[in-house]
Parts: sequence; C-alpha cells; structure tokens
Amino acid sequence: MIWLQLLYVYLKIGILGFGGGYAMLSLIQADVVDRYQWISLQEFTDIVAISQMTPGPIGINSATYIGYTAIHNAGYSPAVSVLGSCLTTFAVCLPSFLLVLFISYFFAKFKNNKYVEAAFLGLRPVTVGLIAAAALLLMNHENFIDYKSFLIFGAAFILTWKFKVHPILMILLAGVAGIILYW
Repeated sequence: MIWLQLLYVYLKIGILGFGGGYAMLSLIQADVVDRYQWISLQEFTDIVAISQMTPGPIGINSATYIGYTAIHNAGYSPAVSVLGSCLTTFAVCLPSFLLVLFISYFFAKFKNNKYVEAAFLGLRPVTVGLIAAAALLLMNHENFIDYKSFLIFGAAFILTWKFKVHPILMILLAGVAGIILYW
C-alpha cells in the first residue's frame, strides 16, 4: 500500500511542483509529514538540509531521501528501501520530463504570443510566493530552537544577501557556528 501511495504522492508533487524544488517543499511536507506521517518533522527538516548540501535539485534529492526513509520506517530492509528511493525519484521526475518535452515543442512556436507572455507574467510571482511559503514552513521549532538559531539565521541571511557570500561557504560557516555555539 505504501508503494502506491508514494507513487501517487510523488507523481502529484511532480505535476504540481511549479517553481522548482523549494516550491515543492510545502507540497512534500503536507503529504509526507502531515497527511501520511511517513517521516517526522525532524526527519523532514534533516532531509531538507541534506538535500540542500548535496549536488542536484532539492526536489529530486529530497524525493530520493524520503523514498528511502519512508520505506525503511515502514519496516522494510535497507536493500528494499533503495527501491523506495528509485520509485519516488522516478515519480517526481516523470511529470516534469513529459511537461518540458510537451511545452518545448509548443513554446518555440508560440513564445511571442501575447497570451503566452501574459501567462508567464502571472507565473513569476506565484513561483516567488511558493518559494516564500517553503521558507516559512522551514521556520519552525525544529530549526529555531533558541536565540542561537536566530543568530545563525540572521548572520547567514545578511552575509548571503548583503555581502554575497557563496552558498557553499555559508553552509560551511553555519556548520562551524553550530559546532561553536552548540557543542
């Protein structure tokens, strides 16, 4: 049963996940954590953090990790859990692949059409809103435990936004700050 549910959920996320992986996070949390409770909020937060640090799109990385974790938490062996990773990764990628294939054919023909241009103008703010919603979802008690968490957040925000510190360096600096402040 969990296999069909995972397939359904990740096909749905793949179809409705406009705006990329960060926009998908709210959809993922709603189903995976809240509705089906395959993983805890703490596991979800950890998976998002790992997905951000590993190469590749966050939506696909998190699907891979969640597929494994959900199947493993359901009592299956680690070897079988790898199939859960494969299933969710395939399911989240398939709709996007088919949609891009379909759209690329028509986009070349209609890219200067006023209706197509208007539709894209409407999609841009929605994408920003979905990403903002994902950021707000991650602002929970699992990530902001105490004042030290807010200090790390504030420093990371300012250093990235104002001083254009590279994200990889920011991740390393945040890890060092975590070791210093919490060890």
